[in-house]
Amino acid sequence: MTTPAAASPESSLVRALGVRQLAASIVNVTVGAGIFVLPAAVAAGLGAAAPAAYLVCAVAMTLIVTSIALAGSRVSLTGGIYAYVEVAFGPYVGFLAGVLQWLMLWLTAGGLLSAFVDQVGLLVPGAGQGFPRAAIIVATVSLLAFVNVRGVAIGARVIEGAVVAKLLPLVVFLAVGVFFVQPAALAWPGWPPGDKLGETVLLLIFAFVGIEVALVPSGEVRDPRRTVPRAIYLALGLTTALYLAIQAVAQGVLGAEMAQHAEAPLAAAAGRFLGAGGRLLVLAGGAVSMFGYLCGDMLSSPRSLYAFGRDGFLPRALGRVHPSFRTPHVAIVVHAVTAALLATSSSFRYLALLSNVSVLSLYFLCCAAALRLVSQPAPEGEPVFALPGARVIPVLAMVVIAWILAHATRQEFAVLAATFVVASVVYGARRLARG
Repeated sequence: MTTPAAASPESSLVRALGVRQLAASIVNVTVGAGIFVLPAAVAAGLGAAAPAAYLVCAVAMTLIVTSIALAGSRVSLTGGIYAYVEVAFGPYVGFLAGVLQWLMLWLTAGGLLSAFVDQVGLLVPGAGQGFPRAAIIVATVSLLAFVNVRGVAIGARVIEGAVVAKLLPLVVFLAVGVFFVQPAALAWPGWPPGDKLGETVLLLIFAFVGIEVALVPSGEVRDPRRTVPRAIYLALGLTTALYLAIQAVAQGVLGAEMAQHAEAPLAAAAGRFLGAGGRLLVLAGGAVSMFGYLCGDMLSSPRSLYAFGRDGFLPRALGRVHPSFRTPHVAIVVHAVTAALLATSSSFRYLALLSNVSVLSLYFLCCAAALRLVSQPAPEGEPVFALPGARVIPVLAMVVIAWILAHATRQEFAVLAATFVVASVVYGARRLARG
């Protein structure tokens, strides 16, 4: 029987990523636009009990990332969750996982593009509505597509600059805002009702998603058995602590009023203790953070479309490489156009919820893959990540994911079901075409 190790074609890749590098990559992907917008929605749903949602998300993600680590240490293939699911369940389920990942990336890009224009509209009155909004969306995706078609190095430099630009306003916000917190605004009201908590977690999990993107280069990680779990736990701990601090400062400054600032709660809070300059700083930081994420997304996400086109599951034009720049230019353009259409037709909140339903379904498949992989003999000659009760953790993760998904609407599930149907038809058609 073929083992996961034997299936690896990536022995030529250089294993250069250590704990710090991988953890930094995860934090960079995870801490992005969501935290500039979502604290208001969390406060609206739970009030002063908002920390409960962050803690539940942290517990859920701990179980999920542990399952990812269990699977990742047994599959040293570049591709992340897609690779884990394919090795565990075969090409069809792996293809569905790839489609879910692709759908999540499209929805996330569209949602954050919409949020980006909202931030610009707050910076420049009138820019977030009507024709100016559409023009900014088109200009943004055109610029991002152009930059990334020109080459990976250019896009990477833009991302590096965006990391500094998004962290600086958050550091200033926390360092100064902590002195203006009103303790009464943070008084614990008791554990919130299950339905309210579940609905809030379903939205807030958007701010924790990103680990599966950072784990795509797992075939290039030094000693995956140790590096992958250490990096994801370090990144998750840092991210959760940062989010709790941001929520506490914003809610401690604005109190119940925070729920009224749905588009830019941190900017509203900063305006209270830093004046108009502080508000503009945080708004600009949020806009730059969203732009940086979009640039990173344009750098990485089209590669999924490219792979599907290259392998014949989607039109082969998507698998073309630019003759001069050696980039998947057709896939980049298609991804950019799709994100623009989503951003012009839907709100950030709606697209974020659809994205979360997609990624939680993807996580569910990965946890099921982890359960299957840990139940099999370890790959010969490959050290693996082992934990007491390793088979229990993926089961617990799937139970938590199912609980969160139970708070999604029928419409959101309908989008997911339609995706599965279309993907299955495409897969079947391509298999028939290949004989």
